[in-house]
Amino acid sequence: MSAKPSSLDTAPVRSYLVDLQSRIVAALEKADGDAFRADDWQRPEGGAGRSRLIEGGQLFERGAVLFSHVSGTRLPPSASAHRPELAGRAWEAMGVSMVLHPRNPYVPTTHMNVRMFHALARPEHDESDAFWFGGGLDLTPYYAYEDDARHFHGVCRDALSPFGADYYPRYKRWCDEYFFLKHRNEARGIGGVFYDDLCEPGFDTSFALTRAVGDCFLDAYLPIVERRCKTPYGQRERDFQGYRRGRYVEFNLVYDRGTLFGLQSGGRTESILLSMPPVANWRYDWQPEPDTPEARLHGFLAPRDWV
Repeated sequence: MSAKPSSLDTAPVRSYLVDLQSRIVAALEKADGDAFRADDWQRPEGGAGRSRLIEGGQLFERGAVLFSHVSGTRLPPSASAHRPELAGRAWEAMGVSMVLHPRNPYVPTTHMNVRMFHALARPEHDESDAFWFGGGLDLTPYYAYEDDARHFHGVCRDALSPFGADYYPRYKRWCDEYFFLKHRNEARGIGGVFYDDLCEPGFDTSFALTRAVGDCFLDAYLPIVERRCKTPYGQRERDFQGYRRGRYVEFNLVYDRGTLFGLQSGGRTESILLSMPPVANWRYDWQPEPDTPEARLHGFLAPRDWV
């Protein structure tokens, strides 16, 4: 039997992602005051991308807003783990992924990602193209501010509410479970929303939900930046920030599926590892002094209903 003809037009997804990267970078440049560098690259195995990054900015010690559109002849294991029937197919993947590591420890680190996978039908099989969307945004504070957490989660909830009342609580729980360091028995941050393998509502609805997630990022994060960016800090706060950044590194290298996919698929190492903080440290069995702002963070990170 011949393969069913593909009716999946991914060009609008690419156009949206390119525009999303431009809009986010423009807003972040305005907030920081320094410009983001642009680095265009080609992937020999198929595809290309544009990395927008800042290092040593006034506000962001390191930040990256990355667009990629890559392809290959066989899905890597990390992409087909939940869909073994797709193993062996040619594929394309596109997305915007970003992480911001502010200089001021009172401004939280944040991460956002929206992406689409497309597994192509094989001519020798009776099958159709397959797709799925994924993404999310989360917040990793170094100091506990409940109003920041409520604001961030409130924006996430409102972005998803047009698609059904169950999406926010489900994706919030998924985020809490995903961004958890099992070997430390602690959360990476205060979460947000996270989802993957989204295809059941159909292409148009899955794409619309993904746009809602990408479009809500600036509203979720920039008001927090504005509230905290002028808070005075000293070496104590910077040392604690470096210690907590170590946890961020541990998660990305041990658990993060995006990092794993990028490395397994022969992705561009410089772009994949831009998510790492510029400075981090580890201290043997270090514990904060009781009744300090640093000690309060551990309990603050425990998953809860913020809105």
